[in-house]
Amino acid sequence: MSTPFTKISGSARQRLGGRIVLAVGMGALMLLGLAYWWLENLAHELFGTALFLLLARHIYQNRSWFRNIVKGRYGLRRTVIVTFHAALALNMAALLATSLAISQSLFAALPRPDSAVLTEIHWFSAYWAVIAIGCHVGLHWPRIRAITSAALDLPPATPAQTRLLTLLAVVLVAIGISSLSALDVQTKLSFELSPNFWDFSTSVTPFFVRWTGVLALPAIATHCAMNIIPRLRTRSKL
Repeated sequence: MSTPFTKISGSARQRLGGRIVLAVGMGALMLLGLAYWWLENLAHELFGTALFLLLARHIYQNRSWFRNIVKGRYGLRRTVIVTFHAALALNMAALLATSLAISQSLFAALPRPDSAVLTEIHWFSAYWAVIAIGCHVGLHWPRIRAITSAALDLPPATPAQTRLLTLLAVVLVAIGISSLSALDVQTKLSFELSPNFWDFSTSVTPFFVRWTGVLALPAIATHCAMNIIPRLRTRSKL
């Protein structure tokens, strides 16, 4: 089946490609931001600042979605999406506010409340942001796939390619599940200090592989869950 992005001009394809680069860039910056003890504070703040600048661009690109948020009917799918994005906005707002409040480099001139709680809220929001970003990807995966196909001028996926992507998803889920305990994600998401810190002196790449798996886990789970909603609606009408 063709997507609404199939027949587009070269300039439109470039704009869609820019959206892909923007999304990938935000994801990479988010993961780099988690490697605080490897990058140290200045790099951490630089990556964080870049992340929020890209996020502002992302919001601007999707401003029509916000303008239309009070228009039209709300079914189960739309209610889930809008409620989730409201929670995501609150989480990112908390992450931004605490970033400015505890800054030691780029925004050190700003008044800094002497509170360890703000640092804990910052880390708590950052870890939940990873889960939320994964859910965000899962919610919009059909559109992301369509934009990617149009921007790269890809032909429809063959059955073999579909099976390969399914296998990749299974591998990512396995990595994500195993990484929950390896990274002590449960503790990090429960507003508690985790004694589990990654030893960057011994390995770096596995850190990013594991967090990529953690990010992919809610993305895949959310995508599967959103595919179930239409079936539930159909059954309710029987």
